[in-house]
Amino acid sequence: MPVVHGFTTRAGGVSGGPFASLNLGLSSGDERAQVEENRDLLLAELGFARAQVCAFDQVHGDRVLAGAPSWFEEEADAAVTDDPDTLLVVSVADCLPVLFLDPASGAVGAAHCGWRGTVKGLAARVVGELRARYGARPEELRVAFGPAVAGACYQVGPEVVERFADAGFPAAVAWPDAEPGRYRLDIAAANRWLLAREGVAPGHVHDLGLCTHCEPERFYSYRRDAGRTGRHWAFVSPRRPA
Repeated sequence: MPVVHGFTTRAGGVSGGPFASLNLGLSSGDERAQVEENRDLLLAELGFARAQVCAFDQVHGDRVLAGAPSWFEEEADAAVTDDPDTLLVVSVADCLPVLFLDPASGAVGAAHCGWRGTVKGLAARVVGELRARYGARPEELRVAFGPAVAGACYQVGPEVVERFADAGFPAAVAWPDAEPGRYRLDIAAANRWLLAREGVAPGHVHDLGLCTHCEPERFYSYRRDAGRTGRHWAFVSPRRPA
């Protein structure tokens, strides 16, 4: 993706304890001053001011914002923009962060795809917004999946699997666990299916293949750490790297 974009790890910040060190989420229980300093450190590195950031309160829904800058003022789980002076960010700690680029228009998108947003088709809605607002052709889009909990580490109950089946997802996105009555769910596979259904070329979807649950030295994981952990940011802007 030849635009400013990336996925943070837990390195490079000032937080301590279970939040060490680049925790970017206030909902984690970390001290506000440390989180705000971490955010400022990242934004300074990227060359953006807070007034240029589109960040929102994530609610595991399917709302996609037209990404005008705002600092956690609205509820949504994705945003799109073609403004090179705007940085889109989503916050994650196991959920799948998905970044989008339309090479023709330069428009970008960012989505926070947990299982609830995925079963509601959030990634497909981002594709639709890019098409409607910027004339994007799905087959031309470039998509990146960031670090997230892998299917082998993501245990869910039968009610979650039923939601995916009811929404038309292929059965292969989940499989029975060794523990009776439990399942494993592959969020990345579910989102690849959603994107392919919208016409995104499978070869244009780049998955880092990094599991947050399996790498405690590099990543926060809500499930692994029983909720007492930090948050990463995934970010993207139409701005070209310096």
